[in-house]
Amino acid sequence: MRSLEVSLSARAASPALRLRTAIAAALMFGAAGAAQAADATCELDRTVRFGGMNWESNLVLVDVQRTILEKGYGCKTEVLPTETLPALAALERGDLDVNTEVWLNSVADPWAKAESTGKVKRVADVFMGGEAWFIPRYTAERHPELKSAADLPKFKEAFKDPEEPNKGRFYGCPAGWGCEVVSTNLFNALELGNDFTLYSPGTGAAQKAALSSAYRRKQDVAFYYWYPTPLVGAMDLVKLELPEYDAKAHECLTSPTCKDPQPSAYPENPVFTALNADFMKAAPELTKFFSSMSVPLPVMDATLAHMDESGDDADQVAEWFLENHADVWTAWVPEDVANRVKSSL
Repeated sequence: MRSLEVSLSARAASPALRLRTAIAAALMFGAAGAAQAADATCELDRTVRFGGMNWESNLVLVDVQRTILEKGYGCKTEVLPTETLPALAALERGDLDVNTEVWLNSVADPWAKAESTGKVKRVADVFMGGEAWFIPRYTAERHPELKSAADLPKFKEAFKDPEEPNKGRFYGCPAGWGCEVVSTNLFNALELGNDFTLYSPGTGAAQKAALSSAYRRKQDVAFYYWYPTPLVGAMDLVKLELPEYDAKAHECLTSPTCKDPQPSAYPENPVFTALNADFMKAAPELTKFFSSMSVPLPVMDATLAHMDESGDDADQVAEWFLENHADVWTAWVPEDVANRVKSSL
């Protein structure tokens, strides 16, 4: 009878015992996780410097990379605001360690010159981007004869520039970006200057705001844009035809000193991460991470769509990416690094 009482007592106490055991295990796991995070020691005893270009995909991916470096590798990071061409020069000088997104076709000539010095290296193709000259579909339906960029002068009244009403306005690339060089050279190669002004917004945000406003009002607008981006994904657009792609002509279009620009379509645009060569020597493990980074285009589209729909800042979208696409980013890093990042989210 005594043994039965003991058995019943033990059985009655077992739920409480199990609860205490579970709590203890959870505390031990939490302590282990904290210790694991604390164990991360960065290869560098200084801050890792990122180039902070201000278009959406770069903003998000920079924050993704920074989070992985800080939480997974124990590094300190900072972002230095810059634009495409100054960032390339800074990377070459060593003022920057990481340029997360280099759009090759926008800076083919400057990149080739920088790479030839041996001071910068291309380490990973992040995704395949694209560029084009666009009109909204409603504009194409209003003006069915407008098929190509070369047709624009015939329709300058539809795109009237408020500052020069005798000309149309074409929205080019934001001032200071690498694509501004190509837009300007292509605009000149197509000899549009007599009928159109080439308007280069001061920032990417200003460009997006102007185009979004025109689209909402169903105004006719012609413009350059790149993709993947929330704007291109959200609008129903038609590409203006450009002359057949010519590699030599396009190479000249990417040069600020192109003396005789000839028109050429944009090719597909490899978007890659570039590192400073001295940084690579000093941080081989971090270099492995940067060299492994690749984002499938559908995932990039979904991430930018989430950014547009949510209105979240880049750091919040980066956290969303890390939480929702672990299958992608965990392939870039060792398991212990991935676990530390996951435990920080």
